[in-house]
Amino acid sequence: MSFIDEMNHTNLLIVGASQGIGLGFVRKILQDSRVAKVYATYRQPESASELLDLKDEYSDRLVCLSVDITNESQIAQCVEQIRAEVDKLHLVINCVGILHEGDIQPEKSLRQINPDYLLRYFQVNSIGSVLLAKHLLPLLRHKERSVFASISAKVGSIGDNKLGGWYGYRASKAALNMFMKTIAIEYGRSSPKTLVVMLHPGTTDTDLSRPFQRSVPADKLFSVERTVTQLLAVIEQLEEGDSGQFFSWDGSRLPW
Repeated sequence: MSFIDEMNHTNLLIVGASQGIGLGFVRKILQDSRVAKVYATYRQPESASELLDLKDEYSDRLVCLSVDITNESQIAQCVEQIRAEVDKLHLVINCVGILHEGDIQPEKSLRQINPDYLLRYFQVNSIGSVLLAKHLLPLLRHKERSVFASISAKVGSIGDNKLGGWYGYRASKAALNMFMKTIAIEYGRSSPKTLVVMLHPGTTDTDLSRPFQRSVPADKLFSVERTVTQLLAVIEQLEEGDSGQFFSWDGSRLPW
C-alpha cells in the first residue's frame, strides 16, 4: 500500500518547485487524483513559468506561493496561507539547494574559499530546512502519518568523502543532515507520527548538475522523472523507525 493510499484528502507541500526535481515532484503528484491539494513554492516568478502554467491547468488543486526560504518571515507567511485553507499536511519535500549561483562555484582548493559564499551555501542548503521545521510543525502534528523530507546529497556524507573539494556544498549538506537528524528527535516527541528524512537523489539532469555531468556515466545520470519516481518509492516504503535517517535514491542508507 502506498503512502498516498493510506489517507484521504492528502495535502502536500513542495518547497522549491520552480525547476528541476521540485517541479518534477509537482508534475508527478498532480497526476494522482487522490491528492487533494499541492502547495508549491517558488522564489522568482521569472524562473517559475512552467510551474505557474501548471497552476492554470490545475487551478482547483495546485496553489503556488512565493517564498525565499532564507527569509523566515516569508516562511511564516506561507505557512499561515496554507493553514487558512487546510489543517494538516501529509508530505513536505524541501527541494531548495544551490551548488553554483552567479560567482559562487564549488571550490577546488582552499585558495578559493570565500566566507560570503560559504554563508550563502549554509543559508540556502542548511538553515532553510530548520526554519521550515519550526513553522510547519502545527501542520504536520496530527493523527495521520506525515513525512518531512529534505533533498540532501551524498557528498554531504563525511564518512564517504574520499575526494575533498566542494567545501561549502559538502559542509552545508552535512549541516543539513545534522539539522534534520536533530529535528527528527524533537519531532519524535512533539509530532510522533511525522517521519523526518534526508534523501540523496543521485545525479539528476538539472541546471544544478549540468556543469558537472561530464564524468558521470550515462547510467548514473537520471532524468528528473526517474529521480522523482525513485524518491517517491523511498518515501512510500518508510517505516516507523526510519525517522532521522539518510537514504539514497535506491532506498539504501548512507553513512554520516
